Amino acid sequence: MRTLGIETWTPRLQPPLGPPRSEVEVPLSTDEGSTVSVLEKPRCENWDELEQEVRTCTRCALHETRTQVVFGVGNRNASWLFIGEAPGEQEDLQGEPFVGRAGQLLNEMIKALGLAREDVYIANVLKCRPPQNRDPSPSEVASCESYLQSQVALIKPDIIMAVGRIAAQNLLKTTTPIGKLRGQVHDYQGIPLVVTYHPAYLLRSQTEKRRAWEDLKLARRTLTVQATPGIDSSQ
Repeated sequence: MRTLGIETWTPRLQPPLGPPRSEVEVPLSTDEGSTVSVLEKPRCENWDELEQEVRTCTRCALHETRTQVVFGVGNRNASWLFIGEAPGEQEDLQGEPFVGRAGQLLNEMIKALGLAREDVYIANVLKCRPPQNRDPSPSEVASCESYLQSQVALIKPDIIMAVGRIAAQNLLKTTTPIGKLRGQVHDYQGIPLVVTYHPAYLLRSQTEKRRAWEDLKLARRTLTVQATPGIDSSQ
């Protein structure tokens, strides 16, 4: 964990999956603005149909400037789902989320959990790059929302990591600052969601890496709660 500024820590294996989500209790925050909902039936019934729809999407003007769609990557049966904000320049060129230095740091964060990038699924709130890497507009996020919801419904993850302010605020439907969204377990479509800082921000703010590590540990404890009912995730 030296990349995260943590010198001593022993990685643990991912806890075994617990009973169905409807049969376990996980403490979820009631942050104002976040909407608690159940896991919905996917808009598209399978991955091929969904990917084809996304790659030919013309719902917003971003399709006119994109090099290619950045659909998502990883294990489509993953327990862990990492959701970022929008593709940047390199993601737009390579067609894969979280590449470059930020992607390398995210890989290290995943590795710290005892996992590899291939073990998790990584997606973005937006599937196309906003020009000049500007923040996504509300209408652009709304245009892509059903695609992300379909991905979540098809994957059925046990935990979601919202990576960065834009991802967290859009997933939770809130304007609450990211610093106040951290440190608690939220809900997205009936799935526990934990907020952490974006790797690009951590590269600029080295002192925040320890807080990001606390976020990862909270998410891992939440999975342990699912696997072993009765355990308090705050411990």
